[in-house]
Amino acid sequence: MDSVSRIVLILITALAWPCTGNAQMDFPARPMRLVVPFAPGGSADLVARVIAQKLGDQFGHAVVVDNKPGANMNIGAELVAGARADGYTALYNTSNMIFNISIYRKLNYDTFKDFAPVALTAAVPQILVVNQAVPATTLTDFISHVRANPGKLNYASVGIGAISHLTTVMFLNAHKLTAQHIPYTGSGQAYVDLLSGRVQYYFATVASVMPFVKDNRLRTIAVTSLQRTRALPDVPTFNESGMPKFEATSWQGVLVPAKTPATVINKLNAELLKALKNTDVQRQLDVYGTVTLGSTPGEYGNYMKSEHERWGKVIRDENIKPEG
Repeated sequence: MDSVSRIVLILITALAWPCTGNAQMDFPARPMRLVVPFAPGGSADLVARVIAQKLGDQFGHAVVVDNKPGANMNIGAELVAGARADGYTALYNTSNMIFNISIYRKLNYDTFKDFAPVALTAAVPQILVVNQAVPATTLTDFISHVRANPGKLNYASVGIGAISHLTTVMFLNAHKLTAQHIPYTGSGQAYVDLLSGRVQYYFATVASVMPFVKDNRLRTIAVTSLQRTRALPDVPTFNESGMPKFEATSWQGVLVPAKTPATVINKLNAELLKALKNTDVQRQLDVYGTVTLGSTPGEYGNYMKSEHERWGKVIRDENIKPEG
């Protein structure tokens, strides 16, 4: 390379640095995509849409929710892991992201190496709901009914290894009960079959089940949080109903591809926290029984690791595998 070429190359490189920095400082300069790895209508989708709408208002650019359901959220996660690390594609993940590490022998992404945490956003309690034909109104009644019908009742989940599946397994094992697992790719079809009677019960998220509870199409038994949910204050907790310290909530957060610039991650984090503190957002999420959270990127990363340790043990102890 001659001296003139070297000078030209140096000038081009020098000019590129400020442009890159300005692009990061101006983020976002166009619409961004929030990938929700579940079907529309479920808990994560409902919460993500409320947050995306508020973020779009704050940014002045739309935040488009892109549903990519399937494979227990692995399809959507893999898509984001391979996306450009510029902050314009993010993953709205749930606790399933952590469960999958222990459930699947091989994933096409590494949860801790291929993603950068942005913020922990929300926690959604689950609620045990039953078809109206099930002769039970309390947890004690329900346990007696399942015990009287060993292996005959069907329960729904939104996938093998999903929080709804793991919670049911823990519940059944605690009482030495048996039932048939019917996994779905999303809560929509699960509710169709629960209402029709093909499945008899489901550990649903409070967020997604509210319409069916309010019009009495499904009956509530108990919630999995240690305190009653403000969305359904008359429904007792498992703790109150004879299962002390039984707790299982579905948490949610935002991840971006690894190597996304720290300036972009910090901007996203700040805007997410601002949205979560907004009274209108909190009012909307409160209707769904959702508890708004918030964290730094580092706190979210540490929380994910601690949850991996907690639930990994459950999955190994119960020998839960993709093939069911």
